[in-house]
Amino acid sequence: MALQPDNQLDARGLPCPLPLLKAKQALSRLAPGQLLEVQATDAGSWQDFETFASHSDHELVARETRDEVYVYWIRKGSGAASA
Repeated sequence: MALQPDNQLDARGLPCPLPLLKAKQALSRLAPGQLLEVQATDAGSWQDFETFASHSDHELVARETRDEVYVYWIRKGSGAASA
């Protein structure tokens, strides 16, 4: 991917639901429109991040797997309840 994140979160080795919780914390520190890259090894995170994005104003820009690592790019939304 050619996406340039504003911040990166290494959530590898963390069990569900910690990758998503850590991502929410990281998003709260970003400005609207900034991009967060998350790396996780929890297989459940694939569905967790999709569901989170569909129920928030954040955008799941892209996601991919690299060997055993799931990588997500989330753009912070502009709403007051973004995180």
